[in-house]
Amino acid sequence: MYMSELLLEYIEHLEVEGGRSARTAENYTLYLERFVEFTNDITVDKITSDIIRKYRLWLNRYKNEGGDELATITQSYHLIALRGFLGYLSKRDIASLSPDKIELPKTARKQVTFLDYDEVERLLDQIDTSTEVGLRDRAIIELLFSSGLRVSELVNLNRDHINTKRREFMVRGKGQKDRPIFISEAAANQVDDYLAKRTDTLPPLFLSYSRNNVTSNTGDYRRLTARSIQRIINRYARLAGITKHVSPHTMRHSFATDLLMNGADLRSVQSMLGHSNISTTQIYTHVTDQHLKEIYEKFHSS
Repeated sequence: MYMSELLLEYIEHLEVEGGRSARTAENYTLYLERFVEFTNDITVDKITSDIIRKYRLWLNRYKNEGGDELATITQSYHLIALRGFLGYLSKRDIASLSPDKIELPKTARKQVTFLDYDEVERLLDQIDTSTEVGLRDRAIIELLFSSGLRVSELVNLNRDHINTKRREFMVRGKGQKDRPIFISEAAANQVDDYLAKRTDTLPPLFLSYSRNNVTSNTGDYRRLTARSIQRIINRYARLAGITKHVSPHTMRHSFATDLLMNGADLRSVQSMLGHSNISTTQIYTHVTDQHLKEIYEKFHSS
């Protein structure tokens, strides 16, 4: 069978049986279509280790219309998608190359940027909460640092999704998996203050007040976007004199790092972040190494 004939079946399998998001399915389709392009759509039984080697070389030399090359991590995503496809074929007893024949390129260990608690406070101090916009911005940042929410999860929240009295609620994250979210009293109070200031009855928890985001003819405000939240956080970080690159994901990193430095175990942090694999959570362990060394120097007798 030709690869293009099985590609759609695999993508549907990813979404239905695998529980992957539509965005993941879209990315996998792009990655696998590039392999189809490279091989001129060969039959799957003709895929060999030599073809994979040549494909890796092709990816390494690939340039888009703008002349940009593929980053090493992006090349890895192409190979991960192909390995998943081959694994799917193996489960269906369709003859092809074994997925374990594909080795992923080594990538540099991911560096985690996070804010110390005093930096978070400096950032919050820059927000003028005398306005509705300021109350919204403060609630956003408090909520991100308090909960470890992904920005995509945050922007999709509606008023009735969040319980500020119990200070816990559920979100559906990557892979359509539900997980509990816990928030601090300070974050709950900020959300309540923001909602009390609003006079509308629109469902979104966070609204955009930009003229560009007003729906035509109706005047209704639209849901705040992830890009807008990025700009909001960047603005206050600059005002606070923080020179690190600060993004919504930095707040998620800060949440995880703060938990670990205060004694939380890695498995609990994994659950709160919604990581399916603990190896993803382990990017934070080297961040806390210095903290552990300081404890050793302080408490261990020489």
